[in-house]
Amino acid sequence: MNKLNYFCNGESKVSKTLKYYDLHNPSTGEITGQSPCCTNEEVLEAIEAAKAAYPSWSATPPIKRAQVLYKVRDLLMEHMEELTMLVAQENGKIWSEAEGDVLKAKEGTELAIQVPSLMMGDSMMDASKGYDTVQYYESLGVFAGIVPVNFPAMIPFGWMAPVCLACGNTMVLKAASLTPRTALRIAELYKEAGIPDGVLNVITCSRNEINTILDHPDIKGITFVGSTPVGKLIYERATKAGKRVQALCEAKNHALVLEDTPIERTVAGVINSVFGCAGQRCMALSCCVVEESIADAFVEELVKQAKKIKIGPAYDKTSGLGPVTYEKHYEEVIVNINKGVKEGGKLVLDGRNCVVEGYENGYYVGPTIFDNVTEEMSIGTKEVFGPVLCIKRVKDFNEGLAVMNANPYANGSVIFTKSGYYSREFIRHTDGGMVGVNVGVPVPIGFFPFAGHKDSFLGDLHCLGKDAYRFFTEIKCVTTHWFDEEEMKNTTVSTWDGTI
Repeated sequence: MNKLNYFCNGESKVSKTLKYYDLHNPSTGEITGQSPCCTNEEVLEAIEAAKAAYPSWSATPPIKRAQVLYKVRDLLMEHMEELTMLVAQENGKIWSEAEGDVLKAKEGTELAIQVPSLMMGDSMMDASKGYDTVQYYESLGVFAGIVPVNFPAMIPFGWMAPVCLACGNTMVLKAASLTPRTALRIAELYKEAGIPDGVLNVITCSRNEINTILDHPDIKGITFVGSTPVGKLIYERATKAGKRVQALCEAKNHALVLEDTPIERTVAGVINSVFGCAGQRCMALSCCVVEESIADAFVEELVKQAKKIKIGPAYDKTSGLGPVTYEKHYEEVIVNINKGVKEGGKLVLDGRNCVVEGYENGYYVGPTIFDNVTEEMSIGTKEVFGPVLCIKRVKDFNEGLAVMNANPYANGSVIFTKSGYYSREFIRHTDGGMVGVNVGVPVPIGFFPFAGHKDSFLGDLHCLGKDAYRFFTEIKCVTTHWFDEEEMKNTTVSTWDGTI
């Protein structure tokens, strides 16, 4: 059995643990290796390595840090094929989605390369008469990243590590224990690019060891992606320990489909959003709120297009929908579909009992569509994280917007329409933090923040964009005053010392 190592202080190390996690190829269901549940001592070792590397790395000029990250960016492109295959094999994304996962890591790295400009402070001469003030952004120390299974490249090495390191911090990444191969390989590329030993460390472990990270005084901040219940626990525990936290959590994204929309093109956008990445992304459109006047035609077109999707193994470039990532989650998705049926949802396309010839043991769920879903049904209000779409029928724009905003999650929201008036009203009044107008996956390019709201996000500063630079730095303001000959003779100083 191939047992993976952990990456600490620039080395791939064999864990002393007795506990390992089985790793599977979701396309086949086969066990492909094991990842270690690192011991508490190994977690402490990673934190200590990051702490020891911090003084030298933080003192490295930003332009020099950017040059190293530019080499990382080039290595990601050079190893695109290899990394894409790793994502496909361990996560189950089809080839184009797996490639996009890696490209999004590149995008986050390109954001980090802009550190000389985006970490730049502000200044004012004579902020008060004879007093000059300069504002600096400084690194804090060691950060921890806690990574989910669904984007093995983008989240740890697009959202977390690049800007963190660019700002002069060091990092301990807790890779997803079931999909760690991509993260471990990219860590090797960071070392090849010239990242000093200890600046980046990658471990896999259980929640028990994560608590060590949350409580450790040398960890200055936590960036987390995962479920809302876990996010709330992490946020509460880490902030109580005085750390800054950003927690990107669950979603139940809705699209409002108005009667003037071009149905075929709108359906194509919805299909891509809800069934892309097997629905395992927090920006999937899992609900469509459709005006009653076009609902029948819309659902008919949805079923028609969904039935055309080719289900197959992730690394077959002709596949249009791959498996979900692991067996337990496959079972959870099926349970949710069964519950939706029991609650009274009209199952117009059933993705259960999906079998791919030659890959019978893979974790495949076919496109699943529920019609006539109401707010009393959990299938329409809670995240399923699978290829499951719910249709909610409404009379008009106002009812549809109210249905959407009643949901506790608010990562993204979308409107499909040709009306400029309703688009503007929607943008103004939706609770969603990332809004699409005729865009099914309204994730902005990484130079803007990934801006979830309500129970989809905990914290003050989001990942990516300028928010990321603010999260990974703290402000220092320096006020300077130089005495002239006359002032040197003064023996009395104002209470405000000249600052008003």
